[in-house]
Amino acid sequence: MILTIFNVRHGFCAYLIADTNNVMVFDCGDDDQTGFSPSSYLRRTQCTGIEQLVITNFDQDHVRDLPNVLRSFPITTFVRNRSFSPEQLISMKLEAGPITNAMNVAIAMHRDYIHPVTPPDFGIIQYNAFCNDYPAFTDTNNLSLVSFIHYDGMRIIIPGDLEREGWLALLQGQRFRDNLAKVNVFVASHHGRENGYCEEVFQYCSPDIFIISDKEIVHDTQDNVYATHATGLPFNNGTETRYVLTTRSDGNIRISKSVGSGYQIQTGV
Repeated sequence: MILTIFNVRHGFCAYLIADTNNVMVFDCGDDDQTGFSPSSYLRRTQCTGIEQLVITNFDQDHVRDLPNVLRSFPITTFVRNRSFSPEQLISMKLEAGPITNAMNVAIAMHRDYIHPVTPPDFGIIQYNAFCNDYPAFTDTNNLSLVSFIHYDGMRIIIPGDLEREGWLALLQGQRFRDNLAKVNVFVASHHGRENGYCEEVFQYCSPDIFIISDKEIVHDTQDNVYATHATGLPFNNGTETRYVLTTRSDGNIRISKSVGSGYQIQTGV
């Protein structure tokens, strides 16, 4: 299994290739400064389709390249928080201003991808998703879809832009806490920003390392606070221990693992 988290500045996009060669894509953020986009990257890799697209949060920085992705590749399954209707999503988005073309595409997919399909074959990968329900929450951040990827003893969490109130609500569930307890690699919520941090999460979770997808540092939590909750991993042939990786300073970050061996993390790939 290979999971690559792309450097898209203030946004998110990750690309997973399973042992079966089937593909999951998490969000469709891009980098308007460098011109990097997931659609162009996937075309260069000769990807022929996306078996599972996960939108963690219906915000612009998570869907900006979605129109190009949808034009370039067939998408078999679309995973998102389905507790709100397309009309309710439109209402939430209008509160923040005009709806962009990319968001209109995301809303159309939310409306159209409603029919059951045969689940794609991702081999031994176990995928679990949790979310708060509308109207208990009426903001897209706290309605983020929290994804857990489990593969041969390794577990990764991708929590979208979940904020403290949303974390606390999900922590009421035993299954959610059970998934948290097994996390090795923790992608920080809301780009590591202060309102995505919830100290109570780490009563149940002691990850090896945090990964933050963002541009310039905005809050101390983006390095210092999260580092206190990580056990750390050796880097540079064991000469240093890293607790937090950021796309800002480390570029694209790749997590790879084969059955029966430990996982590896590469930066700048």
